[in-house]
Amino acid sequence: MLSGFNHNLKHRGKTFHIQTEDGGKDNPQIITHAFLGGVILDTVRTSYGDLLEKPNWQDALRGRMKAQHLEEIRKLFSGAFDEQTGTPPEDD
Repeated sequence: MLSGFNHNLKHRGKTFHIQTEDGGKDNPQIITHAFLGGVILDTVRTSYGDLLEKPNWQDALRGRMKAQHLEEIRKLFSGAFDEQTGTPPEDD
């Protein structure tokens, strides 16, 4: 099981938490959650069972985890959770 990623990020006056973790070889999933105040706003699960038989699969897994984590951060900053969290739209 690989260590995951955790970031607290400010977006339009609110602090969000993005967490990505490895489910382990017995549950080969990358799991990413977006939180606000302890409430889960979004969850993304991606299987990585296809990697387990490959040499250096941990390196490939680390890359997928990072990509999934960064995509969730992009979703946050693109405003994907704004309506759900009552975050006012940014002035143009």
